[in-house]
Amino acid sequence: MTPEQFRAQLGKQGPQAVYLFIGPDGYERDQCRRLLVEKALPEAEEREQGYTRHDLDAVSLAEVIDDASSFSLFATRRLIWVTGAEGALPRRLTGDEEESGVGAMLAKWVKDPTPETVLVFDCQRYDFEGDDKAKLERVTKFYKGVPNVVEFPRYTAEKARALGTELARRHQLKIGAAEVDFLVEAVGADASRVANEMEKLSLRLGVGGVVTEERITELVPNARATNIFALVNAIGQGDRLKSLDLLDTLIREGEYLPLALSFLATQFRLAFAAHEAGVRGAMQIQGHFQKAGVAMWKSRAEQVAQTVAAFPKERLAQAIRNVGEADRALRDTRPDDQIVMEEFVWKLTR
Repeated sequence: MTPEQFRAQLGKQGPQAVYLFIGPDGYERDQCRRLLVEKALPEAEEREQGYTRHDLDAVSLAEVIDDASSFSLFATRRLIWVTGAEGALPRRLTGDEEESGVGAMLAKWVKDPTPETVLVFDCQRYDFEGDDKAKLERVTKFYKGVPNVVEFPRYTAEKARALGTELARRHQLKIGAAEVDFLVEAVGADASRVANEMEKLSLRLGVGGVVTEERITELVPNARATNIFALVNAIGQGDRLKSLDLLDTLIREGEYLPLALSFLATQFRLAFAAHEAGVRGAMQIQGHFQKAGVAMWKSRAEQVAQTVAAFPKERLAQAIRNVGEADRALRDTRPDDQIVMEEFVWKLTR
């Protein structure tokens, strides 16, 4: 189920006995966790006595089930949150192995849960795409007896922009589409960071404050966007070594490579469109795209102008084709996202 479906179910039916939270997004997960705590343990004293956390990197699943099967002397209602849920999986999972050992213990508890106890298994380590997809499938297979599975997929850029717009409304800030785009480009499609930075802007600007590109630049670190644009420049100069170094930097900083590729694609397409329109220079480019109804802030126009200068039109067309090939490879059952992106850089810098 989606986070929205989880909230609806919780409102109508109350807390269920057992849940599996899976997926990398932390923002929606935290919202759902707080709501579940409030519903399962409505009183402050209950939360103090009845809330327990376990980490399956530190304790065994057998110990968790044993705890969930026990009655507390101090709390009438309990909520047990188990992080690192993937830690319960055996090293090899074949046939019906998940039905034996600790898997059988879990299945037995799910069929006959302890009254007034809510048990949540939380797996945030793996994604729904890429190298993690098969690992996440193993997790869901192992916990297949859990009836309530809540999925927290990584935010897309589009969804992050929608969140930024909604949070600005809640904080009573005035913000345009171009400024929302600029914020998401600076922090990435990371819902938690979008929320944190919008909170900072709200505290600084106050009710009715106007969010401008200058304010975002002043208050929001944007090293991420800088590194991606530096990668575009290095590719444009044909500097393979620098391009690979910048790619490595993005990976070390935890950049989600399919999303980085989408930003590269946008940069190449904007530059190609500028070539097609015969516009040069940041002012011409900004005016052209704004007239066409495309959000274009000053710094972005300057970046596009530099890309136009670095890439002939034919090379941009080839870059866009290479982006398409890399995107398909990233969506397939690929061995390694990093390998796909390195091959992409090699093709564009040869």
